[in-house]
Amino acid sequence: MKKTLKNKKKAVVKKKTVRKITAKRKPVKKTPARRTKTPGRAVKRPAGKKPAGRTSGARRAGKAAAKTEKGFLGEITHYFPKVRAAVIKLNAELSVGDKIKIKGHTTDFTQKVSSLQIDRIAINSARKGDEIGLMVESRVRRGDKVTKL
Repeated sequence: MKKTLKNKKKAVVKKKTVRKITAKRKPVKKTPARRTKTPGRAVKRPAGKKPAGRTSGARRAGKAAAKTEKGFLGEITHYFPKVRAAVIKLNAELSVGDKIKIKGHTTDFTQKVSSLQIDRIAINSARKGDEIGLMVESRVRRGDKVTKL
């Protein structure tokens, strides 16, 4: 009687196992790895040529040019969507009535400055280095550039 129980258990185990069916894959050709530099040895290059793959710093130069550009006011540091207000770190003077342009990756619009605030106190003009609150017409993002027109 014990033998029949063991046989039944084995049969149940065999029914539970599932065979995996795998599709035949094409063999992948392995290419030898390229070595750009021999360890411990300097790479000889003709004089005056830059190594391949290095950036020339044009990206950094573009950012510096935008900040030194005539009319550059500052950069957006915060945005409050419920009240549609932005915080700007100023690099030049700004006053109520000036026309400004805000430009970023997804932002590009011009508007007239209707109200300025510093620490929730309304002001008429702000100086370089101030962080001001400004009502904006549409959504802006941190890092957007502000210029004076």
